Amino acid sequence: MTKHADIHASLWGDNALPLRPASQVMKLERLGSLHQSRLSFMRTLVRRIFRERWKIELATLDLNEQGFGTVVYEVQAPDGFFSFVLFSEQLLSEERNDRVIATKWDLTMALVEGQVTPEYVVQLKQNVPKQEAGRVDSRVFVLSRANRSARNFDYVVEQLASGKQPEVAKIAEVGYLYRTTAVYGSGKLGMADWEKVQQKFPDFARPFASEMFVCFMLRNFSLLQVEHIARHRNAATFTPMRHDIKRYFGIGNSTGLGMAPYLVNHPLLINQWISMRELALARIRALGAITAYTQQLTVELITRAVQYTHETITEDASQTALNKIVVQDMQKLKALVTGGFNSWDELIAYSEQHCSLQGQEMLVSIMLEIYPDLVDELEDFHCSDEFLDLDPLMPLQQLKAVIEQRYDWALAIDFDAEGAKETYWYRSEEKMEPRLGSIADVEGKKKAMALAVGYAVRKCYNMLVEYIVNNPEHITARFMVAHPKLRGIVRRIQSMNRSVYGDIQANLLDRDVLPIHLLRCKLAFFGVSKFDPRSRLWVRNTMFQGAPLLEDIGKPFIDDWFMPLTPKQ
Repeated sequence: MTKHADIHASLWGDNALPLRPASQVMKLERLGSLHQSRLSFMRTLVRRIFRERWKIELATLDLNEQGFGTVVYEVQAPDGFFSFVLFSEQLLSEERNDRVIATKWDLTMALVEGQVTPEYVVQLKQNVPKQEAGRVDSRVFVLSRANRSARNFDYVVEQLASGKQPEVAKIAEVGYLYRTTAVYGSGKLGMADWEKVQQKFPDFARPFASEMFVCFMLRNFSLLQVEHIARHRNAATFTPMRHDIKRYFGIGNSTGLGMAPYLVNHPLLINQWISMRELALARIRALGAITAYTQQLTVELITRAVQYTHETITEDASQTALNKIVVQDMQKLKALVTGGFNSWDELIAYSEQHCSLQGQEMLVSIMLEIYPDLVDELEDFHCSDEFLDLDPLMPLQQLKAVIEQRYDWALAIDFDAEGAKETYWYRSEEKMEPRLGSIADVEGKKKAMALAVGYAVRKCYNMLVEYIVNNPEHITARFMVAHPKLRGIVRRIQSMNRSVYGDIQANLLDRDVLPIHLLRCKLAFFGVSKFDPRSRLWVRNTMFQGAPLLEDIGKPFIDDWFMPLTPKQ
């Protein structure tokens, strides 16, 4: 049996493993409680780089004493050769803006197919620093920019230049030297689209692999740059940064509503991501007795989770309260595990009765960490063909039954309740980002994005029931002729009926909807850590903190940067 056939049988075969139901997994608040895991895209990318021993070398280092200039890394992966080109420019503090509408940045960068000539670098330099205002060709397949951390960058340079190491406690407050403000791919601004990347560049043929690689390279450059500047500032006293402190630096990121629509607009892909995580959990829950070693490792990881959560600094009162609850959850689980437990099912059942959603999902991530042999192979199955096909021959009675079974959650929502349809989503022309509006804005509502799947299903169902009264024997095609505007939602209903997960079971029009749950869900699949909500609409986070460095490639590798802890000073 092939790997694909084995995975398919595990999900849908006669002896399929018991997965958690969509009614539990796809609730918005639970999706917003996910944590990074072994299957997160940053983790799978780093494992691949180190397993395949990618050759990543500095080909051009043209920086002045202040660290401004051009840098080119050459990347030899198993199936292709690439260049990572980066431009560092002097930026006045008043020009530094993390918003999408900014026009200048400390760093801009591009991931490019093949080797770059000096002439091509000049062409890139004329466009890459302009970002949206520039244009690149299809050799480029990721474009990004980043700004320095005002609290860390100059401080770290001064410490190294004076022969000291940066204070770990200070780094823990802001665990990065740069923060990205956008990472673009998939055909934007003239770049190669996802279809080309997937077919032509096997090394990056996983969702967001190339975007994550750019952030990984940015992190490594940030460490090179601070040492470069510090060395030139005072060569006599300069001291390189300690390796373990280097690893504790990640890359900062602020994520707003721009990421939220993705989870709604790519349901089959999201279904695949969730399915792999749930299949990994199901494989572990199917195991037999718990060994003494497994028990000890579980205690160690729970202890690490407690310390990691203590070290997660946030200014948001609600997240601070949630983190305290997670610590309490972990302490409950630690007491149970230390006393001995008979099965993973027992531990999961206990967590669902006594722990918060974030505590429950932290336990899931811990369990996945313990069994790499059962989990890691699933990283090859995160892609999905995203075709929502309309079945015109489906009898309407069957379509009605699909809605009643698959979308019972949507039919259970009272859309006539106060505030149930008060919010709409739209794209701001001024800010170039998705925004939330109120139905009081009648003109704005005309530009609403089609993200309210639950409400669309409810309206479709009402029209379908009414139509069936007079046409009980009709097929879907006849219904589409009568209601052509319903074609999109009917196509989605029929297509999603062939999957387990994928539809977020929430009313995204509700007055009190929390979009931050959507953001956290996608970021958890990316592999970020240290969530710091700034409102219900955007969240700060850290990427690649604790990950190995470029100089570690070729050395013995242990994938052990789950929940990275502060190094000893």
